[in-house]
Amino acid sequence: MEQICNDLAQEHAALDAVVADLAEAQWNQATAADGWDVKDTIVHLIQADMAARLAVTDPEAFQQAKANMATRGFEGVFGDKTGKTGAEILAWWREERALMLAAFAARGPKERIPWFGPDMSTLSFATARLMETWSHGQDVADAVGAPWPASDRLRHVAHIGVSTRGWSYVNRGLEVPEGAVRVELTAPSGEVWTWGPEDADNRVGGPALDFCLVATQRRLPANTALVTDGELAEEWIGIAQAFAGPPTLPQPSRAGV
Repeated sequence: MEQICNDLAQEHAALDAVVADLAEAQWNQATAADGWDVKDTIVHLIQADMAARLAVTDPEAFQQAKANMATRGFEGVFGDKTGKTGAEILAWWREERALMLAAFAARGPKERIPWFGPDMSTLSFATARLMETWSHGQDVADAVGAPWPASDRLRHVAHIGVSTRGWSYVNRGLEVPEGAVRVELTAPSGEVWTWGPEDADNRVGGPALDFCLVATQRRLPANTALVTDGELAEEWIGIAQAFAGPPTLPQPSRAGV
C-alpha cells in the first residue's frame, strides 16, 4: 500500500503541475472526451476520489450515496463545477485527493472495498485510481498543449490493461477466446515488462506508453508503435478496454493526437 499510494501521489503531482498555472480560459478548453472541458475532467476525478474515500472509510454511507445517485445523479451527490473557478476546483481536488490517499494508506492491501462494479481489494482500488488519474491527465495535457512525460508508474496501468483482456470481450457480450497472449512492453526507463507465456503464438509488443494509451482508449492502435502477431492479439488490441463502464472504442478525435 505504501508503494501504490506513493505512486498515486506522484501521479496527482504530475497532473497538478499541468493545471496549476492554467489561465481561466484554459480551464474551459475542450478535451478529446466528447462534451468535457478541463474543468469537467478534474471535477470527474474529484467526484471519483470523494466516492473512493467514502467507500473506504464508510461503506454503508457509500451504499447510500449510490442509492441517492439514482435520483440525484453523480453531481447531485458529489458536487459539480457550477460557479467554481479553475483555482477553486484545483484547491478542491488537492483537498479531496489527500483525504482519499490517507484513507487508502490506513487499510490493508487485501481488504475488500465496495464500488460501483464488483468489490475490489484496497491495492487494486488505488491502482485503478492511478490509471484514471493518468489517463484523464493525458486528456488535459493534450487539450492545453502541455507535456505529459511517461514514467515507470505506467506499469500499474499496463498491468490493468493486460488483466482486463477478458473483460474487453465480456463487456461486449462476446465469448472470451481460448489461447494466451504474450505481452512484452518497453518501459520509459528501458526495462522490459512481460506478461503471459513465453511460447504463446499470439503476441503484443512495443512501448509501454503506447499500450497504456490504447488500453485506456486514448489513442487508436494504428497511431501507435504497437506490434501484434496473431489473430487473438490483433483482435484484443482492437477492442481493449481497461476501465469499467459500457463498451466503448477510441473516439475519432483521438486519431491525430
